[in-house]
Amino acid sequence: LQHLWTFEQIQQLIQKQILETPASDFLLEQIAEHIRFALIHPANENTTIEDVIPVLTIDRIAQYVASKEEHRKKIIKTIVNNPAFSALLTQLIQQTMHDYLDESMSKRVPGVGRFMKMGKSVLETVTDSNLDDTINHYLQKNILKLSQMSERVLNQHFDNDKLYHFQANIWHKVKSMPLSVLKNYVEVQDLSKTVGLGHEIWDHIRQTSYLKQQVHDGVYTWYVRNQERNFDLLLRDLNINESLIQHELTQLLVPVLQQLVTTGHLR
Repeated sequence: LQHLWTFEQIQQLIQKQILETPASDFLLEQIAEHIRFALIHPANENTTIEDVIPVLTIDRIAQYVASKEEHRKKIIKTIVNNPAFSALLTQLIQQTMHDYLDESMSKRVPGVGRFMKMGKSVLETVTDSNLDDTINHYLQKNILKLSQMSERVLNQHFDNDKLYHFQANIWHKVKSMPLSVLKNYVEVQDLSKTVGLGHEIWDHIRQTSYLKQQVHDGVYTWYVRNQERNFDLLLRDLNINESLIQHELTQLLVPVLQQLVTTGHLR
């Protein structure tokens, strides 16, 4: 490789053709069209999820995810200590207590439920205000304890064995579904918009110094590892071997070369 192509040449080519060149509108249209075609293909109706995804791979994934106990605990700790989780927990407890008291009072004292739901009732205003203050005061004092309790419960509920069986149960529920169910989660008619949004992200990141540095260092690392390898071995990495070139590529290229010769374009 190093006898024919330098690192700088490879880097400049990628820089010019990929990082500095925006994707064409036609390419974006084709991407959206191919995704749409794959989603609406009639074969999806008669092909189930387990027909295209091997169950042994799913099982290995489930075992792998379930085995990451320490990583899972860190994620749970991060979630329960987030202010958004505390706010959600507070609202959930408040609403649950309100619903419980309303239902309890309605069952024990017939007619009182309707009375307490009167929107502008002084009694309701005072009662709700006092109740909300009491609950809020309790939760503010104990939110840390409640978060720690939530963390313990989540860790117990998602231990290695339970998480594995949880994933297995999901697989058994979805494995017999046809692939056409994907249309329930992807808006086919909006593909041009969603593909466009994805392109906006790429179009921005390709121009950042961050990606330029990543590409530069990645290409350099690859080049250092491969600069003393023959092109024959590099092509084999792409499943291109001598047999393929002799038979498949020759049949493809000969008509192209003949066309170049007869039209005078090659000259």
